[in-house]
Amino acid sequence: MKTLTIFTPAFNRAHLLPRLYESLCNQTCQDFDWLVVDDGSSDDTKALVAGWIAENKIPITYIYQENQGMHGAHNTAYRVIKATLNTCIDSDDYMPLNGVALILSKWETIDQKKYAGIIGLDALESGAILGSKFTTDYTTLEDFYLSGGTGDKKLVYRTDVITKYPEYPIFEGERYVGLGTKYLFVDKDYEMATLNEVLVIVDYQPTGSSNTMFYQYMKYPKGFIYNRITTMRFSKSTKRKFIEAIHYISSCIILKRSNFLKDSPEKLLTLLAVPFGIALYLLIRFKTRT
Repeated sequence: MKTLTIFTPAFNRAHLLPRLYESLCNQTCQDFDWLVVDDGSSDDTKALVAGWIAENKIPITYIYQENQGMHGAHNTAYRVIKATLNTCIDSDDYMPLNGVALILSKWETIDQKKYAGIIGLDALESGAILGSKFTTDYTTLEDFYLSGGTGDKKLVYRTDVITKYPEYPIFEGERYVGLGTKYLFVDKDYEMATLNEVLVIVDYQPTGSSNTMFYQYMKYPKGFIYNRITTMRFSKSTKRKFIEAIHYISSCIILKRSNFLKDSPEKLLTLLAVPFGIALYLLIRFKTRT
């Protein structure tokens, strides 16, 4: 069994997957396998991956499922991964040739029973690091951002840690739940070892979730309500809880849900957030008017 599983949720990204595949084939350390979770693609993803499996350059597992969204693909991946460590590399991203080696070398230097895994850097194709580097040897994801850290980071989790927390919920008719809710569960119990090395090269797509967020607010209010309630319950930051309460109010308005105070774990903050939540709802409607 390999030490690391790299898993990739894929939805109609056959045109991008070859770049990731080539980067994996050329890794300087081959102690990994690749799991592709095809989340209902209608393009050539299945045939493409079948061809790579036949090439037998790296060990690949392919799973097809009806479209559930990114979080549903993560649920599926976590159910089947057996490797000690796992990390998600999105279909529009790829790894530097020493990415796996950097992860496993760092893993050998830390207390493998004490920490949840490793958190490393993302970079653009230009080489520019996304956001800031780490200033401590160990941190939780939330503590990093609360202490002023910025930018997307690459998370490498122990499989026995990430799989002991609840799966992301699947809401009928919706395809989005923020991945960070599960990471908040981990943050309650574990720190992660920091690694100031680039583990992933990111290539944000115009149709990616980060570029269509206002539309997602309108399409997936139940998923966002779950995100907001979870963050209000577990975050250490009052400021963050208040911001989540504002978003919670806007999603409740979208759903025409009037009993929002009953379900909120932070009732006073939620009450104070009402006028701001109404304003955010109006902004969302304006941004998505077309």
